[in-house]
Amino acid sequence: MAKSNTPFHPNKIALALAIAGCTSVVSVSAQETAETKQAEERIEVIEVKGSFRDSLSNALNQKRQSDGAIDAILAEDIADFPDLNLAESLQRIPGIAISRAAGEGRQISVRGLGPEFTRVRINGMEAVSTSGGTDQIGGANRGRGFDFNTFSSDLFSSLTVRKTASADVEEGSLGATVDLRAAQPFDYDGFTFAASGQMGYNDLSEKSDPKTSFLVSNIFADGKVGALFSASYSERQLKDQGASTVRWNNVNDFGSYQGDNAAPELDEINNAFRPRLPRYDSYTHDMDRLGLSSSFQFRPNEDTKIDLDVLYAKTDATRNEVFLQGILNAGANRPTSATAASGNTGVMNVVDYFIDDTNTMTYGSFENATIRAENRFDELSTEFLQYNLSLKQHLTDDLSMDAMIGTAKSEFDNPVQTTLVAEKRGVEFAYDYRGGNRESPALTYGAGVFDPTGWTSNSVRLRPLGAENSFDTAELNFTYLLTDNITLKAGLHYKDFSFETYEARRQTENGAGIVYTPDLLKEYNSGLGSQPVWLVPDFAAIDAQYDIYSNTGAFVVSADFRRPDNYSAEEETLGAYLQLGFDTDIADMPLRGNIGLRQVNTDQSSTAWATFATTPTQITAEHDYNELLPSLNLALEPWDDVIVRFGAAEVMARAGLGSIRPDVSVSVSGGSRAVSGGNPQLEPTKAQTYDLGFEFYFSDESMLGVAFFFKDIDSHVQTLRETKAFTATGLPIQAAIDACTAGPGYNADCNENVDWQVTTPLNGPGGDLKGMEVSYQLPFTFLPEFWNRFGFIGNYTYVDAQMDYISAAGVVQATRDLNGLSKNTSAATIYYEHEALNARVSMAKRGKYLTTAIGRDNNDMEGTNATTNVDASVSYALNDNWKISFEALNLTDEVDDQWVDSAGNRLTYYHETGRQYYLGAQYKF
Repeated sequence: MAKSNTPFHPNKIALALAIAGCTSVVSVSAQETAETKQAEERIEVIEVKGSFRDSLSNALNQKRQSDGAIDAILAEDIADFPDLNLAESLQRIPGIAISRAAGEGRQISVRGLGPEFTRVRINGMEAVSTSGGTDQIGGANRGRGFDFNTFSSDLFSSLTVRKTASADVEEGSLGATVDLRAAQPFDYDGFTFAASGQMGYNDLSEKSDPKTSFLVSNIFADGKVGALFSASYSERQLKDQGASTVRWNNVNDFGSYQGDNAAPELDEINNAFRPRLPRYDSYTHDMDRLGLSSSFQFRPNEDTKIDLDVLYAKTDATRNEVFLQGILNAGANRPTSATAASGNTGVMNVVDYFIDDTNTMTYGSFENATIRAENRFDELSTEFLQYNLSLKQHLTDDLSMDAMIGTAKSEFDNPVQTTLVAEKRGVEFAYDYRGGNRESPALTYGAGVFDPTGWTSNSVRLRPLGAENSFDTAELNFTYLLTDNITLKAGLHYKDFSFETYEARRQTENGAGIVYTPDLLKEYNSGLGSQPVWLVPDFAAIDAQYDIYSNTGAFVVSADFRRPDNYSAEEETLGAYLQLGFDTDIADMPLRGNIGLRQVNTDQSSTAWATFATTPTQITAEHDYNELLPSLNLALEPWDDVIVRFGAAEVMARAGLGSIRPDVSVSVSGGSRAVSGGNPQLEPTKAQTYDLGFEFYFSDESMLGVAFFFKDIDSHVQTLRETKAFTATGLPIQAAIDACTAGPGYNADCNENVDWQVTTPLNGPGGDLKGMEVSYQLPFTFLPEFWNRFGFIGNYTYVDAQMDYISAAGVVQATRDLNGLSKNTSAATIYYEHEALNARVSMAKRGKYLTTAIGRDNNDMEGTNATTNVDASVSYALNDNWKISFEALNLTDEVDDQWVDSAGNRLTYYHETGRQYYLGAQYKF
């Protein structure tokens, strides 16, 4: 094997040919942010043949040569895993767990820390991509988390997860920094063309969907100019169905039991937990996803490298959600004036029931019940565009410079979010969740539910919304080789981030005067339960008769009716760093690493609607802060093929965008002065992190690794109450003056300088996060023929983090797991590779986790149960150019299973999306 001494020579460690996903040969440096002569001399160049094992070996070599703790997936690796998007590719890396939307990965958590604590860079610059989701999985993303389902895996050639911090990598992450890289033309020797086509089938929706992609690349002008273009397009038609309850509550007001409104059983019934809205859910998703990537490279000489990279993604989707639900909310079981006038008392009568030993009413049968048929339709789109220009220049033999400018913009739009709810009272209804019946709960509706007469309009919800965020970035770095073993790096980094979100609604979401005649209802075959054909509102018929999108009369929609959800933020950051890299020996043991210091200043501005003395006012609040962030990474090789790693750093993550909005209410009542709402003065969450790892590379393509990590998290943002002068809130002083004037008067007892009770998100107490990772990789080359074609990759991660959850009064309510933290995650792949035939089976398991640490409606907590996803793929090369493939996703038919209450394990949401299959062909030249 040869060493590379040529400046800016493409690092062939990462070359891997990806046919199935329209990614081909890729170039990834062992440490992208520290491309120096020193690093080039250390890295061995490996020529790869395009096999799955080759890409695994190259990713392992990248991990081995890095100064910090990283994990990587390279192009062949991505292409051959049967993944719908990048999140699903990333779930195979140790410590990463994913959350799903519409049957595919959406966001990631790294070592127990959620998406808001993870930064994502695309082609070297930070970006955020946002999309929409159902209410049960969080709805539209209006935070800092990255939605990976915007992109197909096909567009990218490498994914790198940096788990330890270094001064030359921008701040903003407590969990990890994820680098996504698209292919570039100088990754190839010359003209390259690759294309693929697949046809998919889902066994639940019984729909067929196409996927296609291609890549073309070439080098011109005697190897000085390169150009590449790639594209990916896919369609999905998905059924997403099951049951939900929206939560359980023990605040009941059932009026009678077996016709007796004074029955002693009523006390037991009304004190037990019952489902608020027991219902069947039937969703359909239609999605088109387009991705385009282009790259242009210029190498006029060995010392100069200029790259222009452009990435575009567009996702268009529609979603239809249909529910048939019993209404058991407290207060919903009393008579209305209309029912009383008709002689119907409106009191729901409990005919029969069962309460288990957790005080859960798992079965109930009712007369005179209320049923609602709900039909919701959404149009959604996400458009992402990024372009960045970079320059790398050797100024002297020892001094080099690199610079980058770029912009990234993501626009999410949900222009149509319409829900029509029809209601019928005085019917029979029963639910049955006995025996832990989560997979197929029995909901039974009386005959009146299927009669098209007697329905009334409960509500019409028109809720268009959207979000836009953008990054403008510039950076300048210098690298100076002080000696053969010591490198000095310094740089400046500027970033302008802006975010804006809107939402509009009707002033009151009542029935809007719609009179449901039989022609305004339609039959809908849900396929659920023993009575699958429902009557639901007919969108087309109702719009034709009432013109619900006219924005006139009862259907006026305005942001004025939803002011708290119309806000924006802007952050300008300027960072500077100094880092010393070294590669030396201590007692004949190779030691390399870096030590550095990063200084960053953040100027933050947030704008929202606030209410001062009952008057809505749009205000802007300013905040700035400075952080000094040291970091250290060491890699010691005490024996051949053994590396001991240590990392220590201080890291930070900026406060959530929803938390810093100044959507406050300022009021005075008597001697009480109150401020409530968001908090634009929130400080970033900081942590001291420590990592200790042991890696044993015991044979070619093999490794056993164990890593221990600890994070001392300084604070955890919670809604708390504190007492302080109004001047310390960062809000306009006039707000206090107006509130005092409207109350007791602006005087010595009521002004901006006296104490106010402030209930807002605050930097509350933090906690410790600790855990370990074990990873193992081994090709079975030591076994006899046939068996030596197999191999194994696996990992396991354990994480524990306990946080004190505080009431608004500052009292510790409970000490529980961090939201979104799965204590146990694991992944494993068994692969087979021999000449033309390749196959693999992969498993990814995520343990249960909390979604709401302090539960609602008197439940102690809320969470999601564990999932185990199994995928498989097989391919056969017909010749040097053609290959056919078959992929199977979600073979376990895994479900999204959400619950409330640790003891009751009460069902809130249980949905399946079916198994997905793809048959395809790939061509390369």
